[in-house]
Amino acid sequence: MIILDVSIVNVALPSIARDLGFTPATLSWVVNAYALAFAGFLLLGGRAADLLGRRAVLAGGLVLFALASLAGGLAQGEGTLVAARAAQGLGGAIVAPATLSVLTTTFAEGPERNRALGLWGAMGAVGGASGALLGGLLTEALSWRWILIINVPIGLLGGWAALHVVRVGRDAAATVRGFDVAGALTVTAGLLVLTYAIVGTEQHGLASARTLATLLAAVLLLAGFVWIEQRVAARPLVPLRIFASRALSGANAVVFCLGSAAFAMWYFVTLYLQEVLGYSPIEAGLAMLPMPVVIALCTRHATRLTGRLGAGPVLAVGMALIGAGMLLFARMPADGEWLADVLAPGVLAAAGIGFSFIPATIAATDGIGGGEAGLASGLVNTSRQMGGSLGLALLVAVAAHTTAGAAAGVSRPEALTDGFQHAFAVGAAFALAGALVSLLVLARPRVRAVR
Repeated sequence: MIILDVSIVNVALPSIARDLGFTPATLSWVVNAYALAFAGFLLLGGRAADLLGRRAVLAGGLVLFALASLAGGLAQGEGTLVAARAAQGLGGAIVAPATLSVLTTTFAEGPERNRALGLWGAMGAVGGASGALLGGLLTEALSWRWILIINVPIGLLGGWAALHVVRVGRDAAATVRGFDVAGALTVTAGLLVLTYAIVGTEQHGLASARTLATLLAAVLLLAGFVWIEQRVAARPLVPLRIFASRALSGANAVVFCLGSAAFAMWYFVTLYLQEVLGYSPIEAGLAMLPMPVVIALCTRHATRLTGRLGAGPVLAVGMALIGAGMLLFARMPADGEWLADVLAPGVLAAAGIGFSFIPATIAATDGIGGGEAGLASGLVNTSRQMGGSLGLALLVAVAAHTTAGAAAGVSRPEALTDGFQHAFAVGAAFALAGALVSLLVLARPRVRAVR
């Protein structure tokens, strides 16, 4: 549900604009408000699970997400919907690391935890990949409001279940009194400003004075956060020693590359199907349906292979498959066909996502103490979200620049396709960089019995 809401609104944006009077300049904030809050508060949400208890934080985050979804579904104006989407993002930033923290502290490291993370990853991957289909179905069959309202019973039921089945789970040595307020404020502000700069590049340009000033402010805030954690805080929000873990640091770098490639892939494939091949929202969603199925199947096998071989080798293969799929997408023609130009590369890239998501998560959380499970979970989720935001902004800029520079006399579908091709090529570079990091940093094959 949390990952689904990153993408489910995309196909409903025209309907939202008509109903609530959004302009082209303001409509993007229906998506950006969620992304800003989600990325900005992930580390804070992860640490809150360690300090306040995973059960309370998970239940509270789910209830907040449900109520924000209800407010968005009932919104009668632009401001109300954007505020509701921001509140959804905050709820998501609380829930996402808490769910992972619950699993890593409930199940023992090894095959048992790997199976649990495999199920968790399959749900996340399917949620991210099925947004276009569900958004199209709900928008055309009912109303755009139902893409938000449908979250309400799921969130409330999940919150009730969390209170009954999740252990309290908190860092026994941690107290709210010792909470690193200065670190929390600077890192949250820094991530919010950085994400704001990233999502604004599509409108203002990467080299504009506005973008550069915003990026500078983000860098200063994040530098201040590092100084506070290293020199000032008695109990740092993010103890910098955690990055001494080769597995955690390498896995977060790979997850950043994974987010950069995968988020952009779904975005551009949806546009290619609708704006070049002429598919309707529902047809586009159905055309992409095999991909989440492949992700779910490969995630299950990746979990077992990771138990046998270790995370690094499996992750390297997965990222290489994503890179190969993106390179095939980079050859898509303006008069393409679904079977050869969408399904074949899409299945290859989807298999790579299935073989990457869980090994990266396992590598990032293995060996982390229970008192810092929420922190490790927040870090890996932050890396994925920041990679997705930055990668998408960069690839959108590449595609737009290429399309705008298309030769005179070229049709709009041909110009768009040319831009998409260049974007997919850059996305492939991100994926292959992740494969290289996996080989150099994480690939330590080992044999482990699988029950």
